[in-house]
Amino acid sequence: MKIKALSTLSLAIMLALHGAQAQEPDGEERAESEAAEQARTIDTIQVTARRREEQIIDVPGSLTAVTAQELSDAGAQDITYLKQSVPNTTLEVSRGTSNTLTAFIRGIGQQDPVAGFEAGVGVYIDDVYLNRPQGAVLDIYDIERIEVLRGPQGTLYGRNTIGGAVKYVTRRLDHTPRASVRASLGSFSQRDLVLSGETPVSDSSAVGGAVASFNRSGFGTNLYLDEDNYDKDVIAARARWEWSPSDSLFVRLAGDYFEDNSNPVGGHRLIPGLFSGAPVLDNVYDSRSGLEGPNFTEAWGASLTVEYDINPEWQFKSITAWRENENTQMIDFEALPAADLDVATIYDNEQFSQEFQLHFSGDRVSGVGGFYYLDANAFGPFDVRLFETGELIGAPGLNAFTKGDVDTESWAVFADASFDIGDYLGMETDLELTLGGRYTSDKRSSRVLRQNLLGPSEWFGGDPVVLETTSDFQGSETFTEFTPRASLAWKPTQDHNLYVSFSQGFKGGSFDPRGLTTAAPDLTGDGEVTDEDIFLFMRFEPEEVDTWEIGAKSNWANGRVTSSLALFHSDYTNIQVPGSIGVDTTGDGVSDTFAGVTTNAGAATVKGAELELSAILADDWITGGDRLSTALALGYIDAGYDEFITSVTDPATGDTALEDVADQRVFQNTPENTAHLSLRYDVPMAWFGTEGDFSIRGAWSYRSETHQFETPSQFLDQPAYSLYDLSMIWMRADGRFELGLHGRNLTNEEYKVSGYVFATPDGTEPTLGLEGVMNAFYGPPRTFTLTGTFNF
Repeated sequence: MKIKALSTLSLAIMLALHGAQAQEPDGEERAESEAAEQARTIDTIQVTARRREEQIIDVPGSLTAVTAQELSDAGAQDITYLKQSVPNTTLEVSRGTSNTLTAFIRGIGQQDPVAGFEAGVGVYIDDVYLNRPQGAVLDIYDIERIEVLRGPQGTLYGRNTIGGAVKYVTRRLDHTPRASVRASLGSFSQRDLVLSGETPVSDSSAVGGAVASFNRSGFGTNLYLDEDNYDKDVIAARARWEWSPSDSLFVRLAGDYFEDNSNPVGGHRLIPGLFSGAPVLDNVYDSRSGLEGPNFTEAWGASLTVEYDINPEWQFKSITAWRENENTQMIDFEALPAADLDVATIYDNEQFSQEFQLHFSGDRVSGVGGFYYLDANAFGPFDVRLFETGELIGAPGLNAFTKGDVDTESWAVFADASFDIGDYLGMETDLELTLGGRYTSDKRSSRVLRQNLLGPSEWFGGDPVVLETTSDFQGSETFTEFTPRASLAWKPTQDHNLYVSFSQGFKGGSFDPRGLTTAAPDLTGDGEVTDEDIFLFMRFEPEEVDTWEIGAKSNWANGRVTSSLALFHSDYTNIQVPGSIGVDTTGDGVSDTFAGVTTNAGAATVKGAELELSAILADDWITGGDRLSTALALGYIDAGYDEFITSVTDPATGDTALEDVADQRVFQNTPENTAHLSLRYDVPMAWFGTEGDFSIRGAWSYRSETHQFETPSQFLDQPAYSLYDLSMIWMRADGRFELGLHGRNLTNEEYKVSGYVFATPDGTEPTLGLEGVMNAFYGPPRTFTLTGTFNF
């Protein structure tokens, strides 16, 4: 599926629809009641992608919005479902975790969730940016909708994000007493319960919130420890108080809490144990991990939002937020009983953010200007327990310990304004020019301590012997950038919006929190390794992307069909590619530690296309009220490196030189083709004498070959695959009760979503540890869930 083919298909569909619209009957055949007309119209979703409420068709950029009801009807349980229905988007649970998010949009993201790296995709809860990916696999409850914005964001959003944004939007309270209970039972002993409600406490204020529990036994078993693998044990809560003493003032105080006590997730070995000879297991969800210890995530946060209408045209808004999470994880890289390559890690993250916005909305001009401040800390001590290697080299209990501590202080000013220039040019149709800009200052301060120890570190209850300190680095640098945005949108009619846009994205640099300073080369060429060489070795450059996009958004056939087509081209430079390698510090041929290696790939080109289409195919076609509808989402990406300079060692001579290996590198988590097709049939149906509506929804999702790392792997790369889902829903006519049966991954497809590698490409030699690491983590197998919702 190439861009040209997709564009031709889209144009053909639109022309056909236009023809159908032109042939709409008139006269008495068009004299339908307002209610019947509404029944044949696709629901309009109000979005806030441009910091103001508007319809998707009015936004000159790529945007997908999914309502809470749509997510519920699809049986979606957390935000990773969106990768099935949103084009050119990857949202996965990170390797070895149960709640850390790996997010990529249009080839831009972050594979490794270590401290010191900014996310390529911003995740927001009610306009509050989540600075770290731990705990960001958000369960879907107590929300109004989720918006996915593709392309650089910065002139409208608090935090500059280079790849796109995912907005998790909760519903404002309407000061009406209400309560809801949602309970789910399903495969693998799934037991979920969500209690939510709200009530007014005065004429001008109300409180509301939700408490949720999500539980499931494992998809597989840890055969060594005899415990569940891929289980779920989560409790979560949200609460908010809203106060509107007048029509011009709105105040919201919100808080949330999340706790995950799921077991450590053990990976599936794709190669036999190279030291023990342990065979590959038959069940991809089983593991033989022997790493024990605490494994939990606790996260909480609070925010205060104030909106004040100065007059009918001007509004001031303040968003103050504080968040913190504590995360302890046991990650058994080699997934075998012995401590060959076991990682015990802590992520402690804290952030404070303040954003001020000033909105203007006039007859011909609307826009927003603002100031954003972020003060965050990411602290992460972790053990790399190479106990088997230690036994081999006479250092029992060998532990390559790292303690990384990264402070981020960022501030930005931004503005974005839209001008209706059609009137000035004497045009009868709408022509909107949007101009925006952002100045960002990111200060990154890092402390990296690396030590070789004997035994677990003090952070995990040990009293180790310090063999040597291999890094004790402190560095600080400020990265600044101005990033502009511009778009021109023309609406020949209110049902069609044609636009072209340019946007620039920026992601600040930092220092590798796993860097090994004793491995630093003489980068300045003065014959010795100096502090300047170490600074340059640890530092990595900011990323930048320039994105051009042209698109068309349309409503057809009196609102019964909507379409959105976008073509984009991005020039992507200084791409941050984090990784780590085994290092032999003694020259005995055995890797006794590791080093973080972050490469700034010189340049890449990312281009592609996206098509989203929704249509009501038939209405009232069998008996009154029946409806058949469909939704289609297609994505295509051609992403390739133009320059990727790295050091290459000649195996014959041992000499090392810098080479451009762009033709040997690929983009991570970026399948060339993504597709989603759903078909839904709705029919009025009484149940036990109670009027209601019955719906059956089938869906197909497709992703072409996906690479887990920048180097192709015959073991870890996931071939193209399809997922098939089916849901059946009955809802009482007054909305008081809903029952749904959801089948996900009906063909029980086994598909990799992430992995680890510390072995040669052919899987015959280890590069760290003795067993060799070539492990994969998989998406959920076939599941069935029965959900009942009671609204009071």
